[in-house]
Amino acid sequence: MKKLQSERKLCLSCMEEHQVDVVEAEEKTIFKGIDVDFKAVYEYCQNMDAFLETEEFMRVNDLAGKDAYRRKMGLLTAEEIKKIRSTYKMSQKDFSEILDWGGATITRYENYQVQDRAHDDVMRKINDDPKWFLDKINRAKERLSPKAYAKYYQEAKKQYSQHKNQYLVDAIHAIYAHFDEDETAGRLNLEKIIEVINYLAKKIDSLHKVKLMKMLWYADALHYKRHECSITGLVYSALPLGAVPEGYEEIILLDGVYFDTVLYNDVAYRFKPAPDFEVQFLTDEEIATLEKVIEELGSLNTQQVVEKMHKEMAYQQTGRNQLISYSLAKTLSIN
Repeated sequence: MKKLQSERKLCLSCMEEHQVDVVEAEEKTIFKGIDVDFKAVYEYCQNMDAFLETEEFMRVNDLAGKDAYRRKMGLLTAEEIKKIRSTYKMSQKDFSEILDWGGATITRYENYQVQDRAHDDVMRKINDDPKWFLDKINRAKERLSPKAYAKYYQEAKKQYSQHKNQYLVDAIHAIYAHFDEDETAGRLNLEKIIEVINYLAKKIDSLHKVKLMKMLWYADALHYKRHECSITGLVYSALPLGAVPEGYEEIILLDGVYFDTVLYNDVAYRFKPAPDFEVQFLTDEEIATLEKVIEELGSLNTQQVVEKMHKEMAYQQTGRNQLISYSLAKTLSIN
């Protein structure tokens, strides 16, 4: 038993005025055939050595027991459901309506009723996938007031923006799920990819996208030539302008990658290092590889790097739009 607080008042156990403790005690119950342990709250009378469960504590203890069951069964607790709803600043009624569950469903889940697995999965998806929930809000537009719709839609957009990096990470991993370790010459490592981009951007002035893509390939190919593994785990295709990593469109949008958009004949990306960038994941051997690539290519302009790439045997021996095998790294012009 653990004392939470104490207050002098009329004790409803002995009907005398004295210090009444509020205590927490370990309890057991059976809910839906499952044994659960939980912490219950009571008023405790020292005069009678008795526990009293007030109407408020009956509700609190009932919910605590059900939440213990939820945790045991891998379901969201009432507080977790409330937190998901509060993330979007929604009322209980509107949250239920958007999900076509009836106006009181979420109120019941947050107070006294345990949700089923299907509803639990939906609420988890809302928490993990704001883009999906945006579509649900749009479908419910006619059932919401204009003010409520605008508010919820903006909150969902904000959550989507905050989750964007995870979407990109998931998309990149989905792309690379099709490749084996022979093709990647190691495991895909997004932390190192971001760090390599920052390292190159810090060392090279005016680093644009086409040049960056080629330098990533040279770095991975050279490291494979030296150590039989790539730095990043990226897979490269032979495109007209040279090697390009699979998933590059998602990679350059990852959190931690910084660039300015500049207008020449067309919109271009000029990469820059992250503020206060420091190396955390790259090894000394990997940095040595990057320094060699920078020494060889850093001062070349984009066109010169492309021309050098076109002369590489690894590129010449690979069909257009085909993957460049790391086994060809032994022919690399850089040692």
